[in-house]
Amino acid sequence: MNVEAQENVEMEQELEFAASYRWQHWIRAVSIVVLTVTGFYIAVPFLTPAVNADPTNFMQSLIRSWHIIFGFVLISVIIFKSYLFIFAKNTEMERKALKDVINPKIWIQQIGYYLLVSKHPKLNGVYNPLQFMAYVTFYIAIFVLIITGLIMYVHDFHQGLGGFLYAPMKSIEVMMGGLANVRVIHHILTWGIMLFVVGHMYMAIYNAVFGKEGAMDAIFSGMKWHKKH
Repeated sequence: MNVEAQENVEMEQELEFAASYRWQHWIRAVSIVVLTVTGFYIAVPFLTPAVNADPTNFMQSLIRSWHIIFGFVLISVIIFKSYLFIFAKNTEMERKALKDVINPKIWIQQIGYYLLVSKHPKLNGVYNPLQFMAYVTFYIAIFVLIITGLIMYVHDFHQGLGGFLYAPMKSIEVMMGGLANVRVIHHILTWGIMLFVVGHMYMAIYNAVFGKEGAMDAIFSGMKWHKKH
């Protein structure tokens, strides 16, 4: 297709992401950023509280409280997103991406697209196979992060929810080799999430630049451009 023909291709907007998806995406993103910063501070305190003669400079406790608050925010959002993926009608295009994951031809075309040697394949769902498997890995890591986080939580809070979760979390802690191992796993997975975020942002920008379909706009407005049929 020559340049003039490309310019004459009509485009139309289609709903890519519903409002519920977009809201949980940004709440999840903010939660991950806050949890990462506060988590690194808890592990290695890098702030010095203001000098005060009274014993009120509980900086570690303050940062830990924000870590816990956003931890439960993330848990809520992940549960909500999991529900949407499995049951919601407006996330059907996400579930349809499973068809492309088991299609070797789509894998080859998609890898070729990222290597700039072939065109983008026609997808059944909203995600290409690489995206879908990256998200699967991401959610597995998030779920393990949540479990390890709850294990450490029940060691600080022994009543209410902490008391209710203590027995099951203690059993999982033993299976993981003890609290020290749980902390290491939690820390390593945090680095994994950070790498995912960097890769996610890179691929989103890549698709926005080379796909020219408003891939980045969709996560804000929900709408994406497609060739008019």
